[in-house]
Amino acid sequence: MAGHSQFKNIMHRKGAQDAKRAKAFTKLIRELTVAAQAGDDPTSNPRLRTAIISAKSANMPKDTMERAIKRGSGGDDTAQYAEMRYEGYGPSGVALIVEALTDNRNRTAAEVRATFNKLGGNLGEAGSVSYLFTHEGRIAYSQEIAEDALLESALALGALDMVSFEDTFHIITLREDWLTVREALEKKFGAPLHAAVVWTPQTTVTLNAESRNTVKKLINTLEDNDDVQSVWHNVEDL
Repeated sequence: MAGHSQFKNIMHRKGAQDAKRAKAFTKLIRELTVAAQAGDDPTSNPRLRTAIISAKSANMPKDTMERAIKRGSGGDDTAQYAEMRYEGYGPSGVALIVEALTDNRNRTAAEVRATFNKLGGNLGEAGSVSYLFTHEGRIAYSQEIAEDALLESALALGALDMVSFEDTFHIITLREDWLTVREALEKKFGAPLHAAVVWTPQTTVTLNAESRNTVKKLINTLEDNDDVQSVWHNVEDL
């Protein structure tokens, strides 16, 4: 399923080259800044707690994290970012959801629209493709952990399901239960390989090699935009 492979690709990207690492840091710093606008204490700010975990997983220096948090919690006008979601279709009718954090909505909307138009896509209205996806929590653990113990604990904590994917287990939760389940599992089994709230396609499309390359170019170009935090799609095994 595209949801599984996409989630797996996120994990792989964490170990990317230095250039991609710098790009990832830019996005993580922005998320830390936005999260800290609701308060700089991670114990009472779940979003900040999640952002700090992600930043640590990416080996972000502590002082870099602290600067981003200070900038957000200090109410600095330059740090006021808005969360935006764009929906549309790429080449071959591929459904795409683009999540962004921006300090200039007009600029980001124009850039995202231009990227869609240039690379064979069509940006739609809010809700035009999100109904094709499920917004849910995912928590990945290595299959070195006992499957029965992990599944039993996850379900007892309110998880919806657990699926096997190559060498990992993916625990699926409701979006609103994701943080609680993740933190409880971490206390028992240690830190997960990755955890995120994701858009999982309800059905997927299979493309030929040429179409896959065209769609991949559109997704990569969108991800290269500093304002874009994530891009979700419904392509099988992209």
